[in-house]
Amino acid sequence: MNLEHYYSEQDGKLIFTRQQASDFAKRVAGDVNPIHDTDASRFCVPGDLLLSILLAKTGISEEIEIQFNGMISANTPLTIVETDEEVTVVDDDQKRYLTMTRRGAVRHDQALATEIATHYVQFSGKNFPHIMVPLMREQQMMINTDRPLVMYEKMSLAFDDLSIASAQVELSDSAMHVSGKRGKVELAFDFIVNGQRVGHGRKTMVASGLRPYCEAAIQDLVERFNQRKDAYSTT
Repeated sequence: MNLEHYYSEQDGKLIFTRQQASDFAKRVAGDVNPIHDTDASRFCVPGDLLLSILLAKTGISEEIEIQFNGMISANTPLTIVETDEEVTVVDDDQKRYLTMTRRGAVRHDQALATEIATHYVQFSGKNFPHIMVPLMREQQMMINTDRPLVMYEKMSLAFDDLSIASAQVELSDSAMHVSGKRGKVELAFDFIVNGQRVGHGRKTMVASGLRPYCEAAIQDLVERFNQRKDAYSTT
């Protein structure tokens, strides 16, 4: 993954065009959610793209906690503000889009950051349908299949060993908690090297506008998702 293809810097600020952000979602994450289409009315820069850049620029700490504070629109200049324990991402009006707190040792290694980010993003891109659909079926509640939207809320990463060169990411647990029309999806995962766990993480996503589960509607959504993925792979 060459991150430089997916953003630019002007006067020390990060800028994402629609095309750059869309290419990252589709090429790297395999995420064909319409919200990342270049012509989407509610276009959103993938949170995983910003996460990947932060790991490359600020290093990987033994413990990292991230709070996603808002959706990022294309062409919004963003500044990374870094202190010893906290990294924030803000726009020119000081609106905060992400807060990252960190503890423990820090390793600054572009190659490791790229490896960790690539494996994590590829894992993250499989959330739908592989993980989300069984959870919705279990809860008998589903997202709006006409306008599907599931957003990052927060995530955490912890590493037992920062001397690694890379690590695979494997799901360790998943759950969906429903309260009325709102649901929280929690995914736990491990970082694995040669069969041994060297770290772990957890991310929480929020789905709003839930409604009673309908297998036919979900299967139609999955089919449309796969068609979009196949269409992109042939371009």
